[in-house]
Amino acid sequence: MSGRPGGVFHLRDGCVVAVESPGAPGPEARLLRSGRVSGGQWAELLRESGGTRWPEAGLVAHGYAGAAQLRVVCMMAMQDAAFAVVAGDVEACDSLDAAFEPYAPVALGEAPGRLLQDAARKLAAVAALPQPVRPDRERPVPAAVPDEIRDQLPAQQQELLAHADGRRTARDIAFATGLGAYTVTVGMARMLGEGLLELPDEPDSAAPVTVRIPPTGALRQRPPAAASAMDPMVFSALASAVADGESPAPEPRPLPGLLPEATAPSLPRREPGVNAPSLPRREPGASGITETLAPERAGASWKGFFRLRHRIWTPDSGA
Repeated sequence: MSGRPGGVFHLRDGCVVAVESPGAPGPEARLLRSGRVSGGQWAELLRESGGTRWPEAGLVAHGYAGAAQLRVVCMMAMQDAAFAVVAGDVEACDSLDAAFEPYAPVALGEAPGRLLQDAARKLAAVAALPQPVRPDRERPVPAAVPDEIRDQLPAQQQELLAHADGRRTARDIAFATGLGAYTVTVGMARMLGEGLLELPDEPDSAAPVTVRIPPTGALRQRPPAAASAMDPMVFSALASAVADGESPAPEPRPLPGLLPEATAPSLPRREPGVNAPSLPRREPGASGITETLAPERAGASWKGFFRLRHRIWTPDSGA
């Protein structure tokens, strides 16, 4: 059964022998979370059984549970998983390969009609409560209950109060405690009606992120003549302000005496490479490197130039 939470129904000779669903704890979780079997004991049982998924013989041989108790645990897990599937959303039903063996099947199966009727009866009982909840929806929190009243509650209700933290559903608490999903759902609904639990308010939706985009109509391209009317000192001040992280003036003003921006004459545009004046070039030998690298002083290569620092006399060199 695909859906939320969905599950797998195993049938044999027309009867359901196992139901597995992520919405309800299976026999293994019931034994481990209830404290009947520890994690180390379970690992040892798996090693002794050669990796068998359900070490029923080892559980009985070590005295952790009797054969009748294991049959009851498997039957309760199957019925609880069927309730979790019926209480959720079923989208489709597909047949699987016959080689897909169940985890912990029961010896005597149950008729499909009777199993579904029992799940529907449980769902109707939950819906008839004053504060009905779904196994995988509501996340209650403990109410402000005095300590003297809290101490007088049954052990199961105290355990539900300890695990109800506003983040766990009835399904989550069932997996944490080893109880059935139906048992936790009914207990949570009754505690909500008695005022021991309460549902927190739904959090407000996050405010959308506002992105402010400047209007493109307010931006216009300046003519080339406006750039020539800018004072070099004003341009230098603007560059310094930008480097310091300050906001420069929105538009620089032209120098007094020059034409305004709208009436400034446009200079003829000269294409690069066409009658362009040549840049001034440095005369050879102006830097003095040639004289420094003269053969009579530094040799005929750059190595002599770098050896000059070894020939300079200093007061502490002694040479």
